[in-house]
Amino acid sequence: MTIESGIGTAIFDEFTMKTILITGAAGTIGTSLRQHLESDYHFRCLDIKPVTDAEDVVIADVTDFNAVMSAMHGVDAVIHLAADPHVEQPWEQVYTSSIRGSYNVFEAARLANVSKIIYASSIHVSWGEIEREQRLAPDKPVRPSSLYAVGKVFGEALARFFTDKYNISVICLRIGAFYEEPQPENYIYSDHLSRIWCSPRDLAQLVKQSIDSDNLGFQIFYALSNNTGALCDMSNAEKLIGYQPQDDAKLFLRNRVRYLCYFLIRARDFLDKCRASEKCVDCCPVV
Repeated sequence: MTIESGIGTAIFDEFTMKTILITGAAGTIGTSLRQHLESDYHFRCLDIKPVTDAEDVVIADVTDFNAVMSAMHGVDAVIHLAADPHVEQPWEQVYTSSIRGSYNVFEAARLANVSKIIYASSIHVSWGEIEREQRLAPDKPVRPSSLYAVGKVFGEALARFFTDKYNISVICLRIGAFYEEPQPENYIYSDHLSRIWCSPRDLAQLVKQSIDSDNLGFQIFYALSNNTGALCDMSNAEKLIGYQPQDDAKLFLRNRVRYLCYFLIRARDFLDKCRASEKCVDCCPVV
């Protein structure tokens, strides 16, 4: 374990902000959350890689229990993101990353008297139902379609246990397809993807409201945007914490396609001018 800036040394906000330990802080979601919520919390960033844009950094693996325990000092809540994100991974990696790592984080949080954990689950725990065009609700049985998803199911079960046994509030977020913006090349062949997108600002809103809301106990929320034809029921998040997702993948895609059409029309006009110009024909390889 390497502590790059000494735990708690960023004292400028230490007494006015909650300190949030975020595991997997250097990853795509971890980086995005820190950027969106940097004015709301003081983040302690734990990752196996350097987190170059943060001050309070712990370089460690979540499979190292002692390192995780040390990082819990003075923490108000944990956002547990650290895991191998690849859906197709062998069981050994699932066990090490998702199962052993999650247990270490939960147990260290318990011993440090941390009262809340935000656990990054995945929509893949229900992917078997999505493939059958079923509308998903948090209280429906899981149907994992990969070992990766099985590891996330374990995390949710562990969360339930820690809430019931130790009275730690654990919010499991079944995160959908997370991208800055939905890209046409990713979604054109799969309508499912446009219906399970989660935008960065919507996820940040859901995480913040999960942290700041009291008396939640154990909850499962689908972490998706306000997509047209959404496949998942998010009414419990709206009711319990006031979640109001703002973005819709199909609107993003529609605007992107409009821009693409505009670009193609301009390109066509440019080529027409090139063809009409003898000076341009000789030097333009696309004519």
